[in-house]
Amino acid sequence: MDAGATDGHQIEHSQNGFAALSSAPAQQFIRDHEYDDVNALLLKYREVEGVPVSVIADQITGRKKAREKIPLYYRENRIIYPPTVNLEQSSSEATAHYKSTVAKQAAKDTLTCVDLTGGFGIDSLFFRQYFKVVHLVEPNPNLLDITRYNHQLLGAGNIEYYNATAEKFLADANETFSMIYIDPSRRDNSKRKVFTFTDCSPDVTALSSKIWERTSYLFIKASPLLDIQKALGEVGYVKEIHVVSINNECKELLFLCEKGFIGEPVITTINLAVENNTFIFKLSEESAAVAVFSDPLSYLYEPNASVLKSGAFKLIGKRFGLHKLSTNTHFYTSHEMVEDFPGKAFRIIAQVKPDAKTLTQYFPQKKANVSVRNYPMSVDELKKTTGLLDGGDRFLLGFSGAKKKFLVVAERVR
Repeated sequence: MDAGATDGHQIEHSQNGFAALSSAPAQQFIRDHEYDDVNALLLKYREVEGVPVSVIADQITGRKKAREKIPLYYRENRIIYPPTVNLEQSSSEATAHYKSTVAKQAAKDTLTCVDLTGGFGIDSLFFRQYFKVVHLVEPNPNLLDITRYNHQLLGAGNIEYYNATAEKFLADANETFSMIYIDPSRRDNSKRKVFTFTDCSPDVTALSSKIWERTSYLFIKASPLLDIQKALGEVGYVKEIHVVSINNECKELLFLCEKGFIGEPVITTINLAVENNTFIFKLSEESAAVAVFSDPLSYLYEPNASVLKSGAFKLIGKRFGLHKLSTNTHFYTSHEMVEDFPGKAFRIIAQVKPDAKTLTQYFPQKKANVSVRNYPMSVDELKKTTGLLDGGDRFLLGFSGAKKKFLVVAERVR
C-alpha cells in the first residue's frame, strides 16, 4: 500500500487499544448500518457509543470497500479501517496473495522481509506467511497503530513495526534482509497522481544504493499506468515483471529485481481468478514476432488487460496461430476455436451494417453488449444509431480491419 497519505478523520484511541470503536455496541451499529447512506447518518447522529459519527461513517465506508477488496478483513467484525485514501491505495487481498507467492519463489531464503511502505499492512500480512519475520515501516503513527491492531486481531505475530520513513529505516539498518518490498505513494504534494518511479514517494531510484547494501532482492509495486520500457530505464537488475489484473482490470505492475542480474526480464501477465489467463514472454520475442493480418474469420479474440498493457501485440497472435485484424486494432481472428487464449473469445454470427431495421433479426429484444475498437462511431453513437439498449447475451462489435471497418454480431464463447 502507498504509505504516508492520510485524510478523513483521525481515530482517537487509548493505550489499551481502540476500546470504544471496537466495542460490541459500536461494531453492531456499523454492521446494522452497513448499507445506509453515510451522509444521512452524519446528519442524524453526533456520536455513536462514544465515538464521533464521522469516524463511524469512515468505518462503514471501509467495510463496504473491504467486502470485495479484502474479504479476510470483512469477515472479521472487529477490524478497524483507516481513512478512505489509505484503503483505496491498499493492495487487495488477491494481489497481496499473488505478490507473496512471487516473493516466495524468488528469494533464496525466506528469513526476513522489509515492507518499506507498510501502510494498511495487507501486503505484509501475506508476506508473513512465507518469511520468518516481516519488518513493517510506516511514517504515519495513527495508520501504524490501526495496522498493528488489525494484525494482532488476526494473530499475525511475526511482524515487527517501525514508525519511521523508508529513508530513516534504511539509514539506521545494520543487518541484511532476504527481500525488501516497496510500494511508493503515487500522489505528489498537491495530491495529483504521478506514475514514474522518480516522481513517486519515496523515490526508489534515489534509495537504490542503500537498498542494495541491505538485500539481494528488491520487489517494487508500481502503477498500472507506468510505461514498462521507461521503468526499465529507471531501475536496474530487473529479473521479472508481473502485470496483474483482476476481473480484466489492470491493477498493478510488479518489478522483481535481483542484485547483479544482467539478463532480459521475463514478463508474466495474469488475470487473477480466471483460468488460462497467464501469458509469459520476453520483450525480444515481441520485437522479433511478425503479425499475420486477415479480415474477420469465424472467431474473434480480445486479449485480457494484462496482455494489452504488456504490449505483446504481435507475439500473442503468433503463439496462438491467430491473424491480427490490423496494426492498431488488437483483435485477433481464426477459423477454428482456440480454447486457451488469455482473454475473451467470440463466435462471429454475422457481419452487419449499423442499421436498426437489419439488426432487429439479431437483437429482437433490442438489447446488446456494444463495444468498439478503432471504429468511426463511439459506443453511445452506435447505440443511438441502432436503437440498441444495454443487455442481452449477444455482442455488437465495431472495429477496423487492415483495409476497412467492420461491424459484427457475436456471441461470447469464453
